[in-house]
Amino acid sequence: MRKFSLPLLLTTLLAAGVLAACSPKYDWRDYRSADAPYAVLFPGKPASQTRTINLDGQEVSMTMTAAEVDGVSFAVGSAKLADATKAQAALAAMKTALVNNIGAAIVSDKTTATSSGTGSQGGQQTLVEVEAKGAHNGEATLLIGHFIAKDSRIYQVIIMGAEKHVVRDTVDTFMSSFKLN
Repeated sequence: MRKFSLPLLLTTLLAAGVLAACSPKYDWRDYRSADAPYAVLFPGKPASQTRTINLDGQEVSMTMTAAEVDGVSFAVGSAKLADATKAQAALAAMKTALVNNIGAAIVSDKTTATSSGTGSQGGQQTLVEVEAKGAHNGEATLLIGHFIAKDSRIYQVIIMGAEKHVVRDTVDTFMSSFKLN
């Protein structure tokens, strides 16, 4: 029987841990939308799809761009409304649909409205930040979403997946990287 020294075993385990940490689970990529004025970092290669959806009686063409890591989806949806005065209703409809999709209970919900700039750079912006917990396929599911309206454009920036796989540092990285151009 072979004996292993404790220092050698600890060194080997430490080296294995360091090498595992170097293997990137998240491959952060800068993404700039071709059809909406935003940029964001995705934790993997994103894919996009556009389809028509109904937001509280408003038919809009929404483009969803998303990447998935460990069953957790990181997504940005964007659409342009025909009537900017209906942006608040559209944000509420997006939030409600996503929360209902996982049968969730809202844990936190905060709305902030700001006015910025003047002329063509100015405008009203609304941000709704939501965290909701529910279940999908019998597993505890977490939804973290930012719903944004700026003039006639609306956005949903969301992370949704099994709660045990959602890493708060990645949530912060993804959410803070979203910028309107």
